[in-house]
Amino acid sequence: MDDEPHIGKMIKQHIINNGIRIGWFAEKLGCHRNNVYKIFERPWIDTQTLMKISHILEYDFFFELSKSYKNGGKTANSTNNRQNAH
Repeated sequence: MDDEPHIGKMIKQHIINNGIRIGWFAEKLGCHRNNVYKIFERPWIDTQTLMKISHILEYDFFFELSKSYKNGGKTANSTNNRQNAH
């Protein structure tokens, strides 16, 4: 389903919105920048990795996922897009 939360896209959007360099993020995460791009493509991620990413980016992705769960599995962006289409 397109409306289900996609954690990789959420992480990518946060990085873009905050002007974070991919190289810096990869270094802090302890991986190559190619692996960061692979993370962006993943619709889910293990809890431990997400906790590390949240800490590095100083952003609570767990809260965002919780909000989308409470919203019936839809992200804020998908809800806004659907409302704007009407």
